[in-house]
Amino acid sequence: MTRTLVATAMGREKADLVVKDGNLVNVYTRELLEGVDVAVKGDRIALVGEAGHTVGLNTVTIDAKGRYLAPGFLDGHVHVESSMVTVTQFAKVVLLHGTTGAFIDPHEIANVLGLRGVELMLEESKGLPLKVFVSVPSCVPASSPEFETAGAEMGPKEVEEALKWDSVVALGEVMNYPGVIGGDGKMHGEIEAALRSGKVVEGHSDSILDKELAAYASAGITSCHESTRKVDGLQRARLGVYTMVREGSAWRDLAEVIRIVTEGGIDPRRVCLVTDDRHPKDLFEEGGVDHVVRRAIREGVDPLVAVQMATLNTAEHFNVDLNVGGIAPSRFADILILDGLTDVSVNTVIADGRVVAKEGRLIVDLKPPRYPDYAKKTVRVKRPLEPGDLVVRAPMETGTVRAHVIGVSEGKIVTKHLMEGLPVRAGATQASSQQDIVKAAVVERHKLTGNIGLGFVKGFGFKSGAVASTVAHDSHNLLVMGTNDEDMVLAANELVRIGGGMIAVKDGEVIALVELPIAGLMSPEEIQVVSEKMKGLESAWVDLGCDMASPFMTMSFLSLSVLPELRVTDKGLIDTVEFKKIGVLAD
Repeated sequence: MTRTLVATAMGREKADLVVKDGNLVNVYTRELLEGVDVAVKGDRIALVGEAGHTVGLNTVTIDAKGRYLAPGFLDGHVHVESSMVTVTQFAKVVLLHGTTGAFIDPHEIANVLGLRGVELMLEESKGLPLKVFVSVPSCVPASSPEFETAGAEMGPKEVEEALKWDSVVALGEVMNYPGVIGGDGKMHGEIEAALRSGKVVEGHSDSILDKELAAYASAGITSCHESTRKVDGLQRARLGVYTMVREGSAWRDLAEVIRIVTEGGIDPRRVCLVTDDRHPKDLFEEGGVDHVVRRAIREGVDPLVAVQMATLNTAEHFNVDLNVGGIAPSRFADILILDGLTDVSVNTVIADGRVVAKEGRLIVDLKPPRYPDYAKKTVRVKRPLEPGDLVVRAPMETGTVRAHVIGVSEGKIVTKHLMEGLPVRAGATQASSQQDIVKAAVVERHKLTGNIGLGFVKGFGFKSGAVASTVAHDSHNLLVMGTNDEDMVLAANELVRIGGGMIAVKDGEVIALVELPIAGLMSPEEIQVVSEKMKGLESAWVDLGCDMASPFMTMSFLSLSVLPELRVTDKGLIDTVEFKKIGVLAD
């Protein structure tokens, strides 16, 4: 291929594609260069400059007419499962918005299916116009079996095997930062395997600072997407850790963290723009990385810098910049033609030297994948749920008891450990819509243990009904919340019957349903269809009394037992500050 590219650049062979007369966003020098041509041979760029001598009888030419040429966007940290569709359906929508490469961490499906789940997504991605790079999940399960039941377990042996696969570029986000700092053998074994193989190690370090952050970084971790404050991003960048600025569906951290560039004036070359988790509705209506780039520009980032943060910076971090991340000779021909630079309006998307999208329309045919039965029969419970399974017994027939309650806030992944008085009727502790407190239950759905963990949650605003989901980070057991036991039981049992999804129930009737039969996490349907169903679910939540802008993500993290301060799993309530199980009632 090198000889062919050289021959094409010299004009001895003719290009397959030439894009003429564009304003080139040069991310290597951070310049805007006018009147530039790009010559492509096969799936690679042969020449950037004046390309008239590379045009032959069979060369396809595209006249950019002075529009902007930018590298295809790269999403440096994303969980495809959070879009609730397959990799193929995900590709269909993000390609329209200019994303030509995604660095995925499939730890959601790995927590259900283990290494087989990672393999499924990797196999599906082969042949797609979207380049899919994989980070091997590091925290499967996310916490000790003492605290929750996961569907699978991966350790250093499994990680070492997967690191040898094609398209695997990193060890996925190391969420167990207390384990890293404390010298946990499993975590350090996985990190060592990644470093020995020459792969980078992705971080997830919440808001730790100073010596704890330095200790974490000293393990060889070189990125973190969990900065929520300016100081978080600044300290990470100063320690040589790439600051991944996140703007997802629920966690919208860009406005605060990007201040390290707009106010602090630091060198932006070790800052990346990522989505992390994007729901189908947001992907379909707002976009993916293009949305994050627009947000950065609106916050005062120079457009050339913003594009650099979403292309070359990411490619360099993952050591793939000789293939992607910029428009330059020998790189893959992943090129965007933008109508406008500041509004990041994508006109044409070229991936691997082929036009794949134009004017908001996909012009390549991507065949739907086939998933095996074992990936679609993952919601298995010991027996159907009954109202009696959800009773929290009180030490009295009537009165009030003090209970440990999970406090949630819109747009925040952390919870509060609250103490609240709850009413007791007939010896059972009750939810209280007057106090904005609902009951929560987590039903184990992987190993037929029959485990059911109970708790109470404050902050969703429910006045009636129940909701349930098999998307419940990270072990993805069956999570149900509600104002009454009967609706909770109906919601949970219906999800078991259909094989997973999200549901809303009111007065004994299902009022909204999103089917997610693949691992209980994803739908095989088109993202437009899933988006419409999510809109219906969103309306149903409003009908039940919840006015949060993105409540599904907040709910889905109620069972993640590595995040502060209080969580509920199939093993019960977990104090995630002291890392111990506690009873629901204080007395």
